[in-house]
Amino acid sequence: MKQRVYINKLREHIDKEVLIAGWVHVRRDHGKLIFIDMRDATGKVQMVALPNNKEAHTIAETVRPEWVIEVMGKVNKRPSKMVNSDEENGGIEIEMLSMHILNKSKTPPFEITEDTSDVDETTRLKYRYLDLRTERMQRNLKIRSQFVQKCRQYLFAKNFIEIETPLLTESTAEGARDFIVPSRLHKGKFYALPQSPQQYKQLLMTAGFERYFQIARAIRDEDLRADRGFEHTQIDIEISFVSMQNVMDMVEDMITTVVEAMGYVIKEKPFPKFTYEEALKIHGDDKFDLRTEKEKEENILAYAWVNEFPLFEKTDSGSWTFSHNPFSMPKEEHIEWLLGGKNIKNIFSTQYDLVCNGFETGGGSIRIHKAEMLRAVYRVMGYSEEETEKSVGHMLEAFEYGTPPHGGIALGVERNIMNLVGEVALREVQAFPMTRSGQTAVMDGPSEVPKEQLDELGIEIKKDK
Repeated sequence: MKQRVYINKLREHIDKEVLIAGWVHVRRDHGKLIFIDMRDATGKVQMVALPNNKEAHTIAETVRPEWVIEVMGKVNKRPSKMVNSDEENGGIEIEMLSMHILNKSKTPPFEITEDTSDVDETTRLKYRYLDLRTERMQRNLKIRSQFVQKCRQYLFAKNFIEIETPLLTESTAEGARDFIVPSRLHKGKFYALPQSPQQYKQLLMTAGFERYFQIARAIRDEDLRADRGFEHTQIDIEISFVSMQNVMDMVEDMITTVVEAMGYVIKEKPFPKFTYEEALKIHGDDKFDLRTEKEKEENILAYAWVNEFPLFEKTDSGSWTFSHNPFSMPKEEHIEWLLGGKNIKNIFSTQYDLVCNGFETGGGSIRIHKAEMLRAVYRVMGYSEEETEKSVGHMLEAFEYGTPPHGGIALGVERNIMNLVGEVALREVQAFPMTRSGQTAVMDGPSEVPKEQLDELGIEIKKDK
């Protein structure tokens, strides 16, 4: 059997017969000549069915857009006056020798050959597997894959180890609401899906791995917005024996190396730095866009750092809570204030955020690595000793076994890709995102489950009156 050739490799086979397979993108019937544009995952090519080949011509008359076909054809150079220099394969054409229909397609609910930005979201997500066939969505997900791959390569070259952390964990206070999972073996008790690998990556520092990363799934039950969903992916990084500047320098070098290798232009290097107070005063927000209108049109990337965040903030009830997470180390000169419970509003953290083009694209800090500091944070938040032990006792115990100083960052994959491709919504750079109302794409989640399954879990649904 002849080996299939991908469309992006056809120019290496001029004057040769090849086997190609893919989808009918466009069909144009000119009577004697029938032209079919075929696409596969690598590109598109124009094919022609000549009238002297009755078998191929007859089948070409029947096929329609989105049918899946296999074609044996000859790769011919186009005459110079027929060359289309705007297309990757504009200098070649496939003379169809034979064609085999692998599967037919119903008429899609929207045009696959066009941008689907203006198509109703419900329809797009119901038929997401069709939406993903479009050129824009194919491009977005390929750039996402390329970005993650290059970050991985960079981190491996810097002696990082990729380690996976659990998806079933304990519910802890890390900001947003947890998604909880009932336990069949321990009725009445629940796991939580991870909002981040925060505690596990700190435990990996205690374990002595020193340089860890993970392409991590993070799941948070929070209000949905264009740039925020229930699920996202982050490049999670943690390093032992580092300062805040060490982490920022490494991340800046990685981002610069990766995005410039992908052909993008960065507005300013090194990335400018703003304190949280300066960001609010100058830009009115800690997520700002430094580009001019012309730079926006040119898709320039304007990165900047924001640091000097308050460690605590007031809740609506007037008590204190953490501003980012309870594991951020205070600035060195503020450690005594934390331990003594003094000047709470003036304690600043070692938190640093990476912003780009108006989005927060990453955030991290130097972490607390001593038990007495973590206890002090929970005292400020009004926790009793017993409540602190119940919440983070496992971390307190780990810190008693020689946890090194460490820090890291989580870079949001979707937010970074949105900047690269110029999208403004997470769902445009995710394969199967949620709808705005929190329903799954293609499938009908959330859904009811059989009573037998609930009984097995020891759960009873309380009906609204």
